[in-house]
Amino acid sequence: MAAHVLIAGGGIAGLASALALARRRHRVDLLEQAVAFSEVGAGIQLGPNVTRRLQSLGVWEALGRIAARPDALVVRSAIHDREIARLPLGNAMLHSYAAPYFCVHRADLHGVLLAAVRGTGAVTLTTAARVTGVVARDHAVCVSSTESRAWEGDALVGADGLWSTVRPYLVQDSPPRATGHTAWRALVEQAALPASLRSTQVTVWLGPRLHAVAYPVRRGEALNVVVLAESAPAGDARDWDQGSSLAALQAATGRTGTGLQALLEAVPGWRAWTLNDRPPLTGASQMAGERIALAGDAAHPMLPYLAQGAGMAIEDAVALAEALDGGDAASVPAAFARYAEARWQRNALVQQRARRNGEIFHATGLLRMGRDTALRLLGARLLDVPWLYAG
Repeated sequence: MAAHVLIAGGGIAGLASALALARRRHRVDLLEQAVAFSEVGAGIQLGPNVTRRLQSLGVWEALGRIAARPDALVVRSAIHDREIARLPLGNAMLHSYAAPYFCVHRADLHGVLLAAVRGTGAVTLTTAARVTGVVARDHAVCVSSTESRAWEGDALVGADGLWSTVRPYLVQDSPPRATGHTAWRALVEQAALPASLRSTQVTVWLGPRLHAVAYPVRRGEALNVVVLAESAPAGDARDWDQGSSLAALQAATGRTGTGLQALLEAVPGWRAWTLNDRPPLTGASQMAGERIALAGDAAHPMLPYLAQGAGMAIEDAVALAEALDGGDAASVPAAFARYAEARWQRNALVQQRARRNGEIFHATGLLRMGRDTALRLLGARLLDVPWLYAG
């Protein structure tokens, strides 16, 4: 008999987990605190490690209709706009890792996963259900939410993000820490841009205490632009959709080179969010207990300096379903233990590398000069990450 799994959180981690579990014939109740299933935010880069798993979830055809397929990753100077290094993507990724490199808008990926979840017929979706209490017993777990509602199941997956209400039942730590970095994002139709600013590539500009990224989404019809700078946070730390402006961005970054500056000035509007994170988990017991497990940012919030936040959440979802495959209510504790052992160290490593990348991307002085020299000499060898993409 299959397990009955409760999932807190209807973002990418929650939906991917629900889909993976439903495809293996488990019954799922997914609880979303918002009044409707929706998603905002920036674009997402999906490396081969992620697209391979999305293919296993049966959303390949739908994903292909929304994705852009960048042909290269190009690193430039944010000050001089000169190209520093280049990594071929496109067919090169297919050849090396037997899976493509895609770029999508977060809302589009969320929509694909939501449609697939609804299509399984095995997932009950409930909105306006913010988890307020969890009681785990030997053979079941009970979740209560606002308006005195409650659910009982064989297991609970906390996929409720950075500010998770499920996490404290497994991890006793302090609230998320402010990193001192702020991100600005924008989405612009490529047809509205001058031809010189349109792109089929992932372009990264590196500058002192800042970097910017631009890449195509929505089949290449739109360009996602993100600028990250070491700037004092503004607004509610939990709000990652704050209104902002080019003036605020420029006040934090200063004037960049003409190439990047032209793109920033061509964007019609900016949103902002302050970056917060948590330290990596130190053991499997922090990622899963007897009947409670964590997935995605609830377990391992990722800084965006390795482009793997959504990727690790999707990897979690597939690993969780694999661990529970063929099991029932009685097998949940052992399955959760296998899941946590399979995931916590990889997630911790990706978190650590993302943090380190932030330091490298924003380097100044001699470290910046050494970084650029190494990139010019080694190029694709430094930009490729086989340990990540093949994993």
